[in-house]
Amino acid sequence: MTPEEALAFVREQGVVLVSGKGAVPRLTEVIVGGPIKGSWWGHPKSHQIFAILQAVTHSKEILVCRLVDGKVTLVHRRLWPALVRIAGRFPPDRIAQVREEHLPSGQHATRLVPFSKWVPIEVRKEAESISEPEALAALGPWTLVPDPSSKQPRRKWRAA
Repeated sequence: MTPEEALAFVREQGVVLVSGKGAVPRLTEVIVGGPIKGSWWGHPKSHQIFAILQAVTHSKEILVCRLVDGKVTLVHRRLWPALVRIAGRFPPDRIAQVREEHLPSGQHATRLVPFSKWVPIEVRKEAESISEPEALAALGPWTLVPDPSSKQPRRKWRAA
């Protein structure tokens, strides 16, 4: 699989997990063509997986966040307006952009960019043109999306 093919897969699916188990496909398994036992770092194709993940996660078409079950999730640009439209239904940490940074010391650090800071203006405008039911339909059943106005107690965030 090439980085372009992986990006096309994310575009088609809309939402995928990098490697965690959940209700949406795992990109690491798509890259190698089957299930991975244990960590993908120990897989014979780990170098290929890493290179493809780097290319996909650095694409301007991809939001890296922890939307599905708090696991590293890739959301394609085509779904950003829907996500923006119903953003209030998600905990802030789930829709924050996850960025990996290289520190001068050589270490890696993860930084969360708040939702309000990563959303482009044009995406906000697109979000205004869709209804909440349209946004929910676009996102599909891959995640539990509670209504914050509901009087029911909050449920644990889990994939549907």
